[in-house]
Amino acid sequence: MTVEMTDARPSLVTRPAVPPRTGEPKPAAPAGVPRLAARELQLHYGAHHALKGVTLQIPSNSVTAIIGPSGCGKSTLLRSFNRMNDLIPGVRVEGAIEVSGRSVLAPGTDVVELRRRVGMVFQRPNPFPKSIFENVAFGLRMLGLDDRGELGARVEDSLRRAALWDEVKDRLDRSAMQLSGGQQQRLCIARCLAVEPEVILMDEPASALDPTATARIEELILDLKGRYTLVVVTHNMQQAARISDHTAFMLQGVLVEFDDTRRVFTSPSQKLTEDYITGRFG
Repeated sequence: MTVEMTDARPSLVTRPAVPPRTGEPKPAAPAGVPRLAARELQLHYGAHHALKGVTLQIPSNSVTAIIGPSGCGKSTLLRSFNRMNDLIPGVRVEGAIEVSGRSVLAPGTDVVELRRRVGMVFQRPNPFPKSIFENVAFGLRMLGLDDRGELGARVEDSLRRAALWDEVKDRLDRSAMQLSGGQQQRLCIARCLAVEPEVILMDEPASALDPTATARIEELILDLKGRYTLVVVTHNMQQAARISDHTAFMLQGVLVEFDDTRRVFTSPSQKLTEDYITGRFG
């Protein structure tokens, strides 16, 4: 992969020890600095131009929804923030991506540490074929935490924050594969929370779930935004309107509009946005 940089800001290069456990909100980015930012972001998959000059700023402790038709670049933009696109052959990136003012694309960036700070929850639940306990403890063990008592406390804390503890506390040693789809997705969220991220990226986290499980995920997102910055890709306009503070509308790799959700859904500044929201295309 070729990465072209347009700035020389400090990079994410130091992998710390196990982050301290805390249920408190993550410290905000420095004054005047957004939690996440993209500036003139261009991304190519080989000859395909997937992102075309995307610029936006996402503040701390908020929920941002990314909407748009299939293939418009929503998930590509989401994965850019923690460099998951690196795993795709032929990717080329230009422009700037920053987390709390620090460059994601700078040479020497510790991608493992970046993905701890900027966690990811995928469309379909992907629990490991391990026990419920070991699923949540996995990232902590990878960071070097072996103390059983501390692991237990952190697993419980993460499951509580993911609104799953009361449902699984008596079967932590059972396989995570025995959980329902909605429970598996909340388990994946707990696994992400265990390593104390600053940002949680969610790629259509409820699209594979039934309405009841979807409602639980939406409630959880609203609860988590007081402590984390969340970015959610969704095809569901009603869901975006219910859960998000800000909405980004994308079309053919271009960021058409980014604004407060209420404004986007009631008085969008772009006719393309209005046409999509009202179902005239897409």
